[in-house]
Amino acid sequence: MSNRLKNKRKSKESESQEMSTNLKYLSLGILVFQTTSLVLTMRYSRTLKEEGPRYLSSTAVVIAELLKILTCVLLVYKDSKCNLRTLNRVLHDEILNKPMETLKLAIPSGIYTLQNNLLYVALSNLDAATYQVTYQLKILTTALFSVSMLSKKLGVYQWLSLVILMTGVAFVQWPSDSQATAAKEHSAGSQFVGLMAVLIACFSSGFAGVYFEKILKETKQSVWIRNIQLGFFGSIFGLMGVYIYDGEQLSKNGFFQGYNKLTWIVVVLQALGGLVIAAVIKYADNILKGFATSLSIILSTLISYFWLQDFVPTSVFFFGAVLVIAATFLYGYDPKPAGNPIKA
Repeated sequence: MSNRLKNKRKSKESESQEMSTNLKYLSLGILVFQTTSLVLTMRYSRTLKEEGPRYLSSTAVVIAELLKILTCVLLVYKDSKCNLRTLNRVLHDEILNKPMETLKLAIPSGIYTLQNNLLYVALSNLDAATYQVTYQLKILTTALFSVSMLSKKLGVYQWLSLVILMTGVAFVQWPSDSQATAAKEHSAGSQFVGLMAVLIACFSSGFAGVYFEKILKETKQSVWIRNIQLGFFGSIFGLMGVYIYDGEQLSKNGFFQGYNKLTWIVVVLQALGGLVIAAVIKYADNILKGFATSLSIILSTLISYFWLQDFVPTSVFFFGAVLVIAATFLYGYDPKPAGNPIKA
């Protein structure tokens, strides 16, 4: 009888381990798909030549925030056992009855909104491969803000990875002969604008991410509630941006000018971004996250070269990309302490 119970326990444990492993790789697969497809579709949508006005990136950011809110509300509804009264009570208690806690999210939300708009600027001026590799500088900014704001201590491997990361990005941005052909379509000025947009996005991503992490650690609210709060402020800041920067075009052609199927795919992929990362943080570790990032860079480079045909890789770019990929793995590397040391 005892053997049967042991066997049942073992089978249950193996099933739960198998399920967690499946969820881990599923979340990572979705992350690779979301990251790669967002960058490529966003780049394609911003460079596609069509008749009529092009869609406003500022309105796409607002729609993505509203979709994120809707998705998170549905997830809270699911956690509330699909009971509308429970959902209403949770939203009322956690958001309306805690105004100061909700207001704390205004700062990272405003920064995320700026970052999302900058990504459209970056991909309007840089090819997908260069953007993907350069954007990994957010690892550096996140690490620096973690040290300064959360008093985190970085190991030798992590500091080394940051040095390798900066070196790799420097090689990727190194001017080459192939850029002369790209200059026919994109001026040196637009390349500079794209690079500046990525760099500012890296700093904003690092600060907002660490600030958000700090808030999550200080309170017991769920990630979905926090994302609803972020989305609420994000949509307000986004709408302000729409009317300040694109108000004239908006009055001429409307909010949804230039929208097509591709635009809606970009919007949905952007809305899913934060939720996918939350799932990866929950089910996967840093090593696998680094693996997903590396796969995304490789896929973006290949598709940018073969499909979009707006990028010609050079040996210098290849070397820089390899360094960046190696840095993402090294940053997530956690050396396990050796077994019981033998005393002399």
